[in-house]
Amino acid sequence: MSHRQGPDGDRISHRLSGIAGHAASVKRLWDEDRECVEILTQIAAVRASLDQIGKSILEHHLEHCVLDAVENGDAAKAITDLKHALNRFI
Repeated sequence: MSHRQGPDGDRISHRLSGIAGHAASVKRLWDEDRECVEILTQIAAVRASLDQIGKSILEHHLEHCVLDAVENGDAAKAITDLKHALNRFI
Protein backbone atom coordinates (compact mmCIF):
# COMPACT_ATOMS: atom_id res chain seq x y z
CA MET A 1 0.00 0.00 0.00
CA SER A 2 1.30 3.45 -0.89
CA HIS A 3 1.97 5.83 1.98
CA ARG A 4 -0.25 8.29 0.11
CA GLN A 5 -3.26 6.08 0.70
CA GLY A 6 -5.15 6.07 3.95
CA PRO A 7 -6.63 8.85 6.07
CA ASP A 8 -3.74 11.33 5.68
CA GLY A 9 -3.54 10.82 1.94
CA ASP A 10 -7.30 11.14 1.55
CA ARG A 11 -7.31 14.34 3.62
CA ILE A 12 -4.52 15.87 1.55
CA SER A 13 -6.20 14.85 -1.71
CA HIS A 14 -9.49 16.37 -0.57
CA ARG A 15 -7.80 19.64 0.41
CA LEU A 16 -5.99 19.80 -2.96
CA SER A 17 -9.33 19.40 -4.73
CA GLY A 18 -10.72 22.27 -2.69
CA ILE A 19 -7.77 24.47 -3.61
CA ALA A 20 -8.24 23.65 -7.31
CA GLY A 21 -11.89 24.67 -7.06
CA HIS A 22 -11.00 27.86 -5.26
CA ALA A 23 -8.41 28.73 -7.92
CA ALA A 24 -11.01 28.14 -10.64
CA SER A 25 -13.32 30.59 -8.86
CA VAL A 26 -10.57 33.24 -9.06
CA LYS A 27 -10.56 32.86 -12.84
CA ARG A 28 -14.34 33.10 -12.89
CA LEU A 29 -14.18 36.33 -10.89
CA TRP A 30 -11.70 37.71 -13.41
CA ASP A 31 -13.84 36.64 -16.36
CA GLU A 32 -16.88 38.27 -14.71
CA ASP A 33 -14.93 41.54 -14.45
CA ARG A 34 -15.28 41.64 -10.66
CA GLU A 35 -13.53 44.20 -8.48
CA CYS A 36 -9.75 43.79 -8.27
CA VAL A 37 -9.79 43.88 -4.46
CA GLU A 38 -12.26 40.97 -4.41
CA ILE A 39 -10.06 38.97 -6.78
CA LEU A 40 -6.90 39.76 -4.79
CA THR A 41 -8.65 38.69 -1.58
CA GLN A 42 -9.49 35.34 -3.16
CA ILE A 43 -5.93 34.95 -4.43
CA ALA A 44 -4.67 35.55 -0.89
CA ALA A 45 -7.01 32.82 0.35
CA VAL A 46 -5.70 30.38 -2.29
CA ARG A 47 -2.11 31.20 -1.34
CA ALA A 48 -2.85 30.63 2.36
CA SER A 49 -4.48 27.30 1.53
CA LEU A 50 -1.49 26.28 -0.59
CA ASP A 51 0.88 27.16 2.26
CA GLN A 52 -1.14 25.04 4.69
CA ILE A 53 -1.30 22.03 2.36
CA GLY A 54 2.40 22.45 1.63
CA LYS A 55 3.10 22.19 5.36
CA SER A 56 0.93 19.08 5.55
CA ILE A 57 2.76 17.47 2.64
CA LEU A 58 6.12 18.38 4.19
CA GLU A 59 5.00 16.75 7.46
CA HIS A 60 3.91 13.71 5.45
CA HIS A 61 7.34 13.63 3.80
CA LEU A 62 9.02 13.72 7.22
CA GLU A 63 6.78 11.06 8.72
CA HIS A 64 7.04 8.65 5.81
CA CYS A 65 9.85 9.25 3.31
CA VAL A 66 12.50 10.58 5.70
CA LEU A 67 11.58 8.13 8.45
CA ASP A 68 11.72 5.20 5.99
CA ALA A 69 15.19 6.24 4.83
CA VAL A 70 16.45 6.57 8.42
CA GLU A 71 14.95 3.21 9.41
CA ASN A 72 16.63 1.62 6.39
CA GLY A 73 20.02 2.95 7.49
CA ASP A 74 20.29 5.74 4.96
CA ALA A 75 20.25 8.83 7.17
CA ALA A 76 22.43 10.78 4.73
CA LYS A 77 19.83 10.27 1.97
CA ALA A 78 17.09 11.28 4.40
CA ILE A 79 18.86 14.55 5.18
CA THR A 80 19.54 15.24 1.49
CA ASP A 81 15.91 14.53 0.60
CA LEU A 82 14.67 16.75 3.42
CA LYS A 83 16.93 19.63 2.36
CA HIS A 84 15.70 19.25 -1.21
CA ALA A 85 12.06 19.28 -0.06
CA LEU A 86 12.63 22.37 2.12
CA ASN A 87 14.39 24.22 -0.71
CA ARG A 88 11.44 23.52 -3.00
CA PHE A 89 8.83 24.58 -0.47
CA ILE A 90 10.42 27.65 1.13
